[in-house]
Amino acid sequence: MTFTQILSQLSNDPLTPFLLPLFGLAIVVEAGISKRHSLNLYEAKDFLTSMAMLLISTAVDIAPKIFAFAAFYFLHEISPLKDVVLRQWWAWVLLFFLDDLVYYWFHRANHEVRLLWAGHVSHHSSQKLNFGTALRQGVGERTHKYLFWLPLPLLGFDPLMIFTIIGINLLYQFWVHTELVSRMPKFVELVFNTPSHHRVHHASNIRYLDCNHAGVLIIWDRWFGTFSAEQDAEPPRYGLTKNIDTYNPVVVAFGEYANILRDCANAKCWRDRLSYCFKAPGWSHDGPDKRARVLRAQVQATT
Repeated sequence: MTFTQILSQLSNDPLTPFLLPLFGLAIVVEAGISKRHSLNLYEAKDFLTSMAMLLISTAVDIAPKIFAFAAFYFLHEISPLKDVVLRQWWAWVLLFFLDDLVYYWFHRANHEVRLLWAGHVSHHSSQKLNFGTALRQGVGERTHKYLFWLPLPLLGFDPLMIFTIIGINLLYQFWVHTELVSRMPKFVELVFNTPSHHRVHHASNIRYLDCNHAGVLIIWDRWFGTFSAEQDAEPPRYGLTKNIDTYNPVVVAFGEYANILRDCANAKCWRDRLSYCFKAPGWSHDGPDKRARVLRAQVQATT
């Protein structure tokens, strides 16, 4: 199959025309339940900001996705496994687990490297958690996202398989952005990402910061030490440790890059400037260290 043929298949997406109305219906139903029971799950300006992030991220994603597809195609062509790993059932299963593991590290890096966080922060900027928030995608992260998936075509998986699994993973994540589902059965909570686990991920409570980066499987967080269970005694507070007090879509999408530039300008040496870019959010050369792990250690030391 030629590059042009595969690219044509990639652009022929049968799911989007079906999924967009389904997502819209889910939002309408959730908003209706919220209004009927006075749950205050939605706020008009916040929801419109989420839709603006969806449009901006979709536009920004076009060029990186094309370049990524070309890179995947090239790497797949030189892979010694390309004639071994075809589209067998076991290849799809293996790719599902590998993709989910890659997503975990991509998502975790977005929280632990400030320059990457600047591209992801828009997804966490809402102080609401609802299906609209699920569509509030990170904007800047589209530019570096696909770098994390580059090893997969070298393992013999073709580009269309990879993009298909990426899409399925993101589709799964839509439903975990809700407060209407309390807890799933224990086995599901043990293995899979659930609304309870993802509420923790969107919380700004110190206990919950930078936890539960899962896409589909929560097992990665459990194995790599980033899991935190939702506590009934401490409900999640959604948003950021310092919230963005604006609905301006440009500020929401790109404001953290400006903050990094300002901090770098105030730094006294290149080491500090690089630290502002590559250390976790909250690090400062002349102020208190507000990185998540530091704040959590301080709380644990006083309890």
